[in-house]
Amino acid sequence: MDLAFVASGKHWSDKLVGVNIECLTDSHLDLPGDLKQVRRALLSVTDKTGLVEFARTLAEFGVELVSTGGTSKALREAGLTVRDISDLTGFPEMLDGRVKTLHPKVHGGILHIRSNESHVAAVTEHEIQPIDMVVVNLYAFEKTSQKPGVSTAEIIENIDIGGPSMVRSAAKNFEDVAIVTSVADYALLAEELAANGGSLGRATRWRLAKAAFAVTAAYDAGIASALESLVDSDTPHAPAVFDTEKLPETVRLIEPRSTVLRYGENPHQKAALYADGTGTGVAAAKQLQGKELSYNNLVDLDACWELVSEFDETAVVIIKHTNPCGAATGSTVLEAYTRALASDPVSAFGGVLGINREVDGAAAEEIAKLFVEAIVAPSFTEDALARFAAKKNLRLIEIVPARTPRVVKQVSGGLLVQDSDHRHVTEDELTVATKRKPTAEEMRALLFAWNVCKHVKSNAIVYARFEDGHGQTVGVGAGQMSRVDAAKFGAMKAVLPLAGSVAASDAFFPFPDGLEVVAAAGATAIIQPGGSVKDALVIEAADRLGVAMVFTGVRHFRHG
Repeated sequence: MDLAFVASGKHWSDKLVGVNIECLTDSHLDLPGDLKQVRRALLSVTDKTGLVEFARTLAEFGVELVSTGGTSKALREAGLTVRDISDLTGFPEMLDGRVKTLHPKVHGGILHIRSNESHVAAVTEHEIQPIDMVVVNLYAFEKTSQKPGVSTAEIIENIDIGGPSMVRSAAKNFEDVAIVTSVADYALLAEELAANGGSLGRATRWRLAKAAFAVTAAYDAGIASALESLVDSDTPHAPAVFDTEKLPETVRLIEPRSTVLRYGENPHQKAALYADGTGTGVAAAKQLQGKELSYNNLVDLDACWELVSEFDETAVVIIKHTNPCGAATGSTVLEAYTRALASDPVSAFGGVLGINREVDGAAAEEIAKLFVEAIVAPSFTEDALARFAAKKNLRLIEIVPARTPRVVKQVSGGLLVQDSDHRHVTEDELTVATKRKPTAEEMRALLFAWNVCKHVKSNAIVYARFEDGHGQTVGVGAGQMSRVDAAKFGAMKAVLPLAGSVAASDAFFPFPDGLEVVAAAGATAIIQPGGSVKDALVIEAADRLGVAMVFTGVRHFRHG
């Protein structure tokens, strides 16, 4: 997630118009006689998709095209008549293109209020010609700053100055000027121009202005965030170095709304999904079939994907209310699913599945026997899609793999930000605390259980086993107020035999009683962080019960 945040509520709009501009709606702006003729348009774009077609539409309505640099070249090559910006201003483009539109004849032409006599007199005196439309998209700063090996000098040079200035000028004067910042608007504007003889309505100009201010806000936030993590260097032409470990001084979340959801966690709550624009992860996943995704579906899908991504081998996870009720690895998706389902087939009903491999027809045929809300996976074979097709309400989600680098949680009055818990432990990092060492099979089961346990709400105890080369959950005790209760609940939920299983605890045992419950349930080995002031008593109890215990030195609390 790009940490770029602009506070909502009263902000820049208060200073501009005396009220919160976001509180106004288009219905306030649909007034009689609100059409404005477009006679002169200034075009200066980085993304030239659809540019020629849109410019040709403008020319058909007699609009004079004024342009800069590469945009002017592209339009001329398409056979259009274009006036250079230097001809409009009387000054050449200079300083390697840094200065071309920063001129009174550009901004005066955009900003003067047509109904204000003194404004009209001033532009007439200085021979400033009105500009009725500005078509601008900005230098691709974020794309440039993320290029491998990009230099600090190149990053700085790709900070657009003239573009945002024109965007803001045109957006501020939306009463008289249309500001176009999105290629997606070209077709709609062409239709409206055709319907109104080359004019645009006030509601359209207002919509474009709001979108334009959002563009400049996001653009500036992206620059600020990138530069904040950029390590200063006296060799600006060397590859830039970013400090990705430190948390930002200012959190800037600029993430456009991608979907309005039917409701939130409950029907009386409003909700929407906002995407970070990377095209990865659950927020950007492609829905192949099924009902509209709900807020709760998306939360569960994310929990599913985060857990199943822990495993390099083929794995399937079944989530219910963000907690795993079944998780397993296998040689195939079918085998992993069968083992995950066997962990808790009752709780799996109505759950959400996460699968870290392509789902094939054999797995789909078996999964289709269970009522499942949604399945997230990197891909589905045509055979799998055909087998799922009969289950019209089943949501199939194809994801471009990604894991969240940071976690942002809102609290009253502010935000909490932390790195995501992607910490892995290896066998070499573990400390054997007891007289008996875990067997090789127990050790594999312990590491499997540990990976699952970090995704279970605290207090958490996970029972697991390792058979035929693969891990499988046996019982999950989630979200209990005491660790003893979590141990009891996990054992109570077990469908598979607990005898010979292992157990993972997300935090240390404060007293021997939790360990004693785990041992009584049938677990022969335990993995836990260690670090309690009562560790010696817990180790003594484990030795007395013949249980092998290892310490990770790492805790995995999950509170929300």
